[in-house]
Amino acid sequence: MNSLRSTEQSNKTGVISAVTVHSSRRKSDKLVPLLMLLPSVAAIAIFVYGFIAWTGYVSLSEWNTLVTDFSFAGLDNYKFLFQDFRFQSDLRNTLMFTVLFILGAMVIGLFLAVMVDRKVRGEAFFRNIFIFPMALSFVVTGVVWQWILNPTTGINLILKSIGVNNVPNWFVSTDIVPKIHVGQIEFGLPVAIISVALAAIWQMSGFAMAMYLAGLRGIPDDLREAARVDGASERQVLQKVILPQLRPITMSLIIILAHISLKIFDLVYAMTGPGAMFVTDVPGVYMFETTFRGNHYAQGAGIAIIMLLLVSLLIVPYLVSNMRKGEG
Repeated sequence: MNSLRSTEQSNKTGVISAVTVHSSRRKSDKLVPLLMLLPSVAAIAIFVYGFIAWTGYVSLSEWNTLVTDFSFAGLDNYKFLFQDFRFQSDLRNTLMFTVLFILGAMVIGLFLAVMVDRKVRGEAFFRNIFIFPMALSFVVTGVVWQWILNPTTGINLILKSIGVNNVPNWFVSTDIVPKIHVGQIEFGLPVAIISVALAAIWQMSGFAMAMYLAGLRGIPDDLREAARVDGASERQVLQKVILPQLRPITMSLIIILAHISLKIFDLVYAMTGPGAMFVTDVPGVYMFETTFRGNHYAQGAGIAIIMLLLVSLLIVPYLVSNMRKGEG
């Protein structure tokens, strides 16, 4: 009896110890990933959200000279910006550039993707050629297209050589079409911003092609064949079958390209700068010159916060929509 009791007791002790070891392992399994993520979370909290909060605080101060002044100014810096001719021009230019950039990159990217998807000979070569501009920085793209569209060099020399004397001024033009007086500015499409949009489209249309090509390769051939069997033409197959399947990729492209366009700086700065009458100026360039050349740190911080809010207006609804779809 004593031996039986001792055996049962030892079994219970073994079970308790096994349960204890198992629970401790489960705790350690949960603790290790948290410890691994902690440095990244801390870095993001400090260097992203902490600096955003600091920028917002500076934008509400009087710090517009070399002398640090954190006196509370309220929304005075924002009121100044929205009443400023240059910043109003920046918002107009950003809107026009964004529309041209997104539409141009998406249309050209879709066209190239449809052509490449037909499995033409040398497909890999064409894919690499089309996506190559994305490997360049916007600074390089700006310098190259500045030479190409310069009124005295590049494409204008070719136009003059074939007898076209009335060559366009491209990015040095101050024309705005149409001219609608809004606030202190003439609202419309600045002709000069078209040249900047062309350079950006050239660089990013290959990225759009790669996105669309991945989507096209993910569409089952059975759907296309079924539509053809039902008598649909190739145009109808594209409109009724392919494009609806590419809708998620289109939405993702809009978000990515709009994010790039709203915070564009290096392309404009390298290619045209603010331009005459600020026809090619954008908030990024204005923020750089206001902060680091004019020493108006509070106003520069205000521009940065406005740029952040513009980007958030696009990204936050998109993220919320994806989260709701995931929960559904």
